[in-house]
Amino acid sequence: MANKDIPVQETDEPSQKKPGDAGVHLPAKEAVELIPPAPPAKPLRLGEKLISLGLLSPDQLDIVLTEQKSSKKLIGAILVEMGFLTESALGEVLAESSGTKKFDPKATMLDSSVVRLIPKEIATRYKIIAVGFEGDTLQLAMSDVYNVLAIDQVRRYVPKSTKIVPIYCTDSETLELIDQYYDYEISVDGILREIETGIRGNSNKLDGRQEGYINPTVRLVNALLVDAIKVGASDIHFEPEGSFLRLRYRVDGQMVQVRSFHRDYWSAMVVRIKIMSGMNIAESRNSQDGRISYNVLGREVDFRVATQPTIHGENIVMRLLDKAKSLVPLEDLGFSEHNITILKKLLKRPEGIIIVTGPTGSGKTTTLYSILSYINDIDTNIMTLEDPVEYQLPLIRQTNVREGAGLDWLSGMKSLMRQDPDIIFVGEVRDEDTALMAVRAALTGHQVFTTLHTNDAIGCIARLGDIGVPGHLLAGSLIGALAQRLARKLCLNCRKKRNANPEECQILGADPKNPPEIYDAVGCGKCKNKGYKGRVAIVEILRIDREMDELISTHATRRVILDHAIAQGFQTMQQDGISKVLAGEITVSELINTIDFTERL
Repeated sequence: MANKDIPVQETDEPSQKKPGDAGVHLPAKEAVELIPPAPPAKPLRLGEKLISLGLLSPDQLDIVLTEQKSSKKLIGAILVEMGFLTESALGEVLAESSGTKKFDPKATMLDSSVVRLIPKEIATRYKIIAVGFEGDTLQLAMSDVYNVLAIDQVRRYVPKSTKIVPIYCTDSETLELIDQYYDYEISVDGILREIETGIRGNSNKLDGRQEGYINPTVRLVNALLVDAIKVGASDIHFEPEGSFLRLRYRVDGQMVQVRSFHRDYWSAMVVRIKIMSGMNIAESRNSQDGRISYNVLGREVDFRVATQPTIHGENIVMRLLDKAKSLVPLEDLGFSEHNITILKKLLKRPEGIIIVTGPTGSGKTTTLYSILSYINDIDTNIMTLEDPVEYQLPLIRQTNVREGAGLDWLSGMKSLMRQDPDIIFVGEVRDEDTALMAVRAALTGHQVFTTLHTNDAIGCIARLGDIGVPGHLLAGSLIGALAQRLARKLCLNCRKKRNANPEECQILGADPKNPPEIYDAVGCGKCKNKGYKGRVAIVEILRIDREMDELISTHATRRVILDHAIAQGFQTMQQDGISKVLAGEITVSELINTIDFTERL
């Protein structure tokens, strides 16, 4: 279909003769009483509609229209790519304006026999999927509900009397459904068999296509990356051993062995991965870093790749950065209502430092990016200094630290201060100079976000003192600290309720004579028999008030600061974790594996 600024409602209707038209004879009395209908209003185009709703500015529309002339993409797709509009907001406008429903794939279980009425090739090409077939009506989920060509293609595979009803569904959701409900075209086992039966001799030719087909090593690596994305892995580990290669994923914080390969496959696979990530394929004795951008299921996924030479060969770890799933709204982080309220109060402060603490893999980056997305708007200049930039956000000026190229944390901070920022995000405070620069930025009227490695929120006060920040400066600049851990979340479909035993009551601080109800992990098809699905944050947020400023400047002990914080409503990670156990979100065993409860054991 032509990629134009599409009308938000259809205006082409079958031509019908109305009373009063030529050739229609009515009695004179009736003809006099007829009032001719008003001419139909000209439909608003999508860009005009978005401007009228305040979702788009005229200059942004001009940029999109200019981009469309060269890219030939739909305006909606360009709006989402440029960050002017979210995919969900675009979907709501298109669905409402076109008079169609918006399909919710999360709340629907599709019939695979209905889905496969349309060949996968057609479904993928036109980004459509059959979601329901009742009587003589076929419901077709698609992102472009005006794509007549796609609808005509579908008519070839259904009875002539079938009425096709388009339903709006985003591109990424449609492609994800297609991948879920159609059989995979090529399995990993099938590729391995192909290599073993004769293609193996050509596996070093890694230029992509050979005589009309894609090299099996290329397909093998691609299949493994796609599989990791599907299962929700955060890291992929390629681990060479003496005679084989072990492949492991990190899923919900746990290492899971996926499969093993013969060592003969690894030499070709490692070259392919290096080519994809822009590394030197001839270098195998030193570690290297690279990055891959990969388009999967209609969305861009980045991989941070790192190699490490070992006695059995090069070990490779790939960190998955899936922006679509990792950037979540502030309200969807899993914070308690109490913690969300405190966090929003901190964000209303016009200046000061907010620190997020926790070990590696505790979700600090996800939390900070959610906070930045929450406060991001056209009236605010947000500048970041990161090592490296993990997710690219619209409107935010993001900078990579390059230690070897002269742009370290200190020089980067000095440069940011000359860019007229309102809000500064520093990836990590590592030394005295960077910490003092962050404090000076806060004291001169900027809001500063950063991370620090401490065990809890109160620990950041002593840690900054150890780095070299004087207490009187810290007291006037620090406004809040957030500490968090990630615990595996129970599968809501199969969790099993029971009463807590005496030992669990002691951990939960409950009366053994009146034990609370808690849940255990069971396992089902939805969670792949693990009993857990996803992770939830266990959080504590320390709000610094004027009285605590006095305590910090006078170097009060940790106990004194903690007592004052609790008196002001501070809830520790232990309390937040216990509330999540009682709410049925996590198990007691997962709680004590995530948070220190040794004093209660």
